[in-house]
Amino acid sequence: MPAPNLPRLSGALQTTRTALKDVAQGFVSVTHNGMALLGLLLAASLVLLVSQPQLRDSAERQLFGWLMERQSASAEIPADPSAIDRVTAADLQDLPRQQAQVADWLSRKYRVAKEPIAALVAEAYEVGVRARLDPTLILAVMAIESRFNPFAASPVGAQGLMQVMTRVHADKYEDFGGQWAAFDPLSNLRVGAQVLQGTIRQAGSVEGGLRLYVGAITSDGQDYIDKVLSEHGRLQRVAQGQRVAFTAHQRRTAAPATAPAAPNLPHDSDLEAEAAPSQIGPVAKTS
Repeated sequence: MPAPNLPRLSGALQTTRTALKDVAQGFVSVTHNGMALLGLLLAASLVLLVSQPQLRDSAERQLFGWLMERQSASAEIPADPSAIDRVTAADLQDLPRQQAQVADWLSRKYRVAKEPIAALVAEAYEVGVRARLDPTLILAVMAIESRFNPFAASPVGAQGLMQVMTRVHADKYEDFGGQWAAFDPLSNLRVGAQVLQGTIRQAGSVEGGLRLYVGAITSDGQDYIDKVLSEHGRLQRVAQGQRVAFTAHQRRTAAPATAPAAPNLPHDSDLEAEAAPSQIGPVAKTS
């Protein structure tokens, strides 16, 4: 016997199909009429712009301005708020008086901004205590080697502030992220101090260590040694509060191999560790 609800279900399906068909036809009609209306509006706008030059000029200016804004926005260099964390700089007023005097003198002599020099001086004093090196000797080597240019490079491959031969001492840069750290001022200072510490230990004197550090090949390196020790003497006098001319003559005397030990301060393993002979050999480069 046929189901009693079948005719009712069939009628409902027919009604649904009719409704959907009407909706589709209505959508097509509305869309068609809307497109036609849009076309009419565009045509009327064109006629108006052609007949009214002042309106056309105004529209062109607005369109040109919009395009220029879009181009400027796409070419804008994005800001990097984290850049401040990578800056090598310090306030001269935050340094102890002795360090501030040295930083100010170096800044004026080498025409370098005081803030970066202040950071380098502070680092040299910290590293010098840990490595038992006179910090003014580290700064003197830096001055003669690169004149405080962190991007300096010699034809033979010495790089950075202290002109360390990067390929020879690549292992020392591993803890700083790799060889590119040669151009990071503080990393180069630390590695250069480590190399200088090793050459002085190997030679047994500051003068001998400087000769190994410069890796003199065509000469005995005495001219380089004299320059470094003269600058070292000037910096020592500046640190003591004396007024020193930039080219003041300094009678060379035997300099101590190391600064006084500081047993109460932590040791820097990178600076204190003895390097293998292949690591602390001549730092062949030109000055």
